[in-house]
Amino acid sequence: MRERLARREFVRGALCAGMARMLPSFPPPDTLRAHAEARGLLVGCAVVPEKLRGEPIYAETVAEQENLLVAENAMKWQALHPAPHRYDFAPADTILAFADAHQQRVRGHNLCWHQALPDWFHSMVTKDNAKQVLTEHICTVAGHYAGRLHSWDVVNEAIEPKDGRPDGLRKSPWLMLLGPEYIDIAFRTARRADPKALLTYNDYGIELDTPEQTEKRRRVLDLVRGMKKRGVSIDAVGVQSHLTAGEQRPGNGLRDFVRELRKMDMQVFITELDVSDHKLQGAPAERDKLVGSLYGDYLRMMLAEPNVTAVLTWGITDKYTWLNHEHGRSDGQPQRPLPFDAEYHPMPAFYAMREAIDARRTT
Repeated sequence: MRERLARREFVRGALCAGMARMLPSFPPPDTLRAHAEARGLLVGCAVVPEKLRGEPIYAETVAEQENLLVAENAMKWQALHPAPHRYDFAPADTILAFADAHQQRVRGHNLCWHQALPDWFHSMVTKDNAKQVLTEHICTVAGHYAGRLHSWDVVNEAIEPKDGRPDGLRKSPWLMLLGPEYIDIAFRTARRADPKALLTYNDYGIELDTPEQTEKRRRVLDLVRGMKKRGVSIDAVGVQSHLTAGEQRPGNGLRDFVRELRKMDMQVFITELDVSDHKLQGAPAERDKLVGSLYGDYLRMMLAEPNVTAVLTWGITDKYTWLNHEHGRSDGQPQRPLPFDAEYHPMPAFYAMREAIDARRTT
């Protein structure tokens, strides 16, 4: 890996039109991608189309290391649907073009969420037209990419027990406008628009064995069971996996949750993995070691379950992590939560990921 990083200047010279092109020995044998493909596993990250076009080392790292990409923001409502009757697919299409050029797959994120809604939504969407707005958006967006995506996060973060509803649903704009059935509407519409994509429910705060997260896991299972009983197509659950070093680690409760989903023939994707170091003290190297340890323990536990079929980190380089903006360290130092640091050197998290992938049993 160090030797490959020493060749960056040479590789940059091989880049064309702002995108990395495939190298002859692709993927290199020391990458996450090569190790994952040897075990029938998908490994990926959230990406930003502007970086794929404009930062060669970012593009090369993504091309080498990943076989599954997801848009960090480019497929959310605010980005894709900026006006009531206008869609902007150009940034998201950049991701699809990059993935096609590098034999990668793409996840869609997301079709229905309570955040990242465009400004026009709040002034124009009512109880009378909400169903039409939701179904038209899903038909247009999922239809645009029909047959090309690995999976869609159809509904994102619909469970929030703290909101106090008997069913555990979040009091989101969609719930207020359409009631609980908005979830079934979204999934049924997505299945019609793209019969091939795996349809996923995605959520956070379900990894730990705290009372709050245990209850949230229970509510997610109830949601999935109810959907399957009603004949609603759902194929997978996404466990976001925004973890924090220095606090309680995921344990048996999450493992049992994954196993319950397997009984329902559900896949599980780790969709947004990163490890915040904002609670850790000490020098960067000490913090990096603890972050890597959590990566390794978590992935060994999760990848021991055969229905966990994909692992994605929320970004690939510390240079652009969202955690520096929303969960910054009190000492002002940048967070170091991802497989590569800000200079694209592999971190202990990278090696921990690779070792955990290697430990996965092949069938």
